[in-house]
Amino acid sequence: MNKCLSLAVVAGFVSAVACAQGLPPPSRDVFRCEHNGQVSYSDQPCLAAKKIDVEPTRGLNKSTGKERVGADVQRERFHEGMAEALSPITGGKDAKQLSTDARRFKLSLDAQRECRRLDQTIPDTEQREASATDETRLPIQRALLAQRKRFIALGC
Repeated sequence: MNKCLSLAVVAGFVSAVACAQGLPPPSRDVFRCEHNGQVSYSDQPCLAAKKIDVEPTRGLNKSTGKERVGADVQRERFHEGMAEALSPITGGKDAKQLSTDARRFKLSLDAQRECRRLDQTIPDTEQREASATDETRLPIQRALLAQRKRFIALGC
């Protein structure tokens, strides 16, 4: 089987799994927003939001001495194993990258292109925000908010 056909099979399998679930993937990006002294956390960005990367636990094993994991963790482990097994075909992509590819597979080519552009510009803008002075921070924060909202609206 040639490499192009293998990639098509892998992409089809991954996208079929994603579509079969019928739900959007859970966001692991949490934004800490502060407004009038009140702090809130959301999966939607706000102006001057601080991004918090959340990685869920994989079960509680120490209390009973037995490994107990839910279906979601079993599914994650399966996807990680598949990603490792398919690594030579996919160019070394991990499970997270394959999941992103599967989610973006159904998007238009223009949307996929814009997602890739946002993958680069959002971290750059976050870095500029972190090093900005008080006078230059607000326009950067507005640009970052617009980029984050566009990223979510596209389904990246």
